[in-house]
Amino acid sequence: MEKFDLSTAGFDTAFIHAGQHRDKEWGALATPIYQTSTFCYETVEEGQKKIMREIPGYYYSRSGNPTNSVLEEKIAAIEGAEAAVSTASGLGAIGCVMVAFLRAGDHVVCGQCVYGGTNHIMGTNLAQFGIDVTFVDTTKPEEVEAAVRPNTKMLYFETVANPLMTVTDVAAMSKIAKAHGLKMVVDSTFTPPPILFAVKLGADIVVHSLTKYYNGHGDVIGGVAVGSKEDMDKVRNSAMTRFCGTALAPFNAYLVIRSMKTMGMRVRQHCANAMVMARYLEASPFVERVYYAGLESHPQHALAASQMQEGLFTGMISFELKDGINGLSAYDAGAKLLNNLGLAQIAVSLGDPDTLIEHPASMTHARVSKEDKEKAGISDGLIRLSVGLENVEDLIRDFEQAFAAL
Repeated sequence: MEKFDLSTAGFDTAFIHAGQHRDKEWGALATPIYQTSTFCYETVEEGQKKIMREIPGYYYSRSGNPTNSVLEEKIAAIEGAEAAVSTASGLGAIGCVMVAFLRAGDHVVCGQCVYGGTNHIMGTNLAQFGIDVTFVDTTKPEEVEAAVRPNTKMLYFETVANPLMTVTDVAAMSKIAKAHGLKMVVDSTFTPPPILFAVKLGADIVVHSLTKYYNGHGDVIGGVAVGSKEDMDKVRNSAMTRFCGTALAPFNAYLVIRSMKTMGMRVRQHCANAMVMARYLEASPFVERVYYAGLESHPQHALAASQMQEGLFTGMISFELKDGINGLSAYDAGAKLLNNLGLAQIAVSLGDPDTLIEHPASMTHARVSKEDKEKAGISDGLIRLSVGLENVEDLIRDFEQAFAAL
């Protein structure tokens, strides 16, 4: 792609071509999989220079691999960042960022409603290393400002919080972070491009679970951190390569590269289907409340519309069933609903072609304490829905028969 300036290209063109370089040896269209642990050199001098990064090249796939480099260059270009580091999982990316930028005695301000694995890192793992964390409502800038201490080093939150779909104003948080010299780290897994571009809104580092929309086929575990070259060098060299050892397998990198070529179309369809399902659920007599920022009834709809692109509001919905349906508690009604669905599969992931549904209190947030769940607003009757790529009319029919079974 050296003959075409991709910096002026549309997003769908970039999804396909960014990071791609012609295979000068054989002319392969698809990115080759360099399924190798180590790399050989003609001379000792060549090996030394590549290991010391004095000349381009690779020496061990934990620290870099040609297939992974294509993926990282592609994602960095899409996100509008200088560089990216791929990892073996989304939590691997989060952990590497924490290791790279936090030390004993530091303090982190974190959004109070985050993925269960992130909650465990913030609430348990970091404390073991002498790092304190304060959980706040990042939809309220005054709470974030009040939580900052002299030793605060990082502000961490999710663009759309898991699982209540609350929306944080990324640009507003960036102003606070910059005013206090904080590293702002944003998990944008629920809002990948072309929905939202957190780097352009002021995030220093953006993390994604590549398992979700980036790969989007339910067959890869992976993660990525994107940001400045300086920050990503630190993540790669001081954390991912030497401390955590969480390198993404080259074959998995290849699968995500393949998947990204249809990512723009997939994400748009996920969002379109989700909007239809959100309106359907909002009108259902069985549903107490729907959490989806695309709905005009959502209290942060205007904010979401202002920072999300193309009228896209993610493919994720959460909703609460009414208590007392046919004498059932909201918890029992939720379990019965899930057990009677046919197309929608009970699973904890998201972003797949298949519609997935789960019960946060007993699944993704099962290890979160009851007190913390209550603080975050995660009720026993909350249900999270990852809307897939099926015909949306079929999804509605599936829910209709499941509701009828209550």
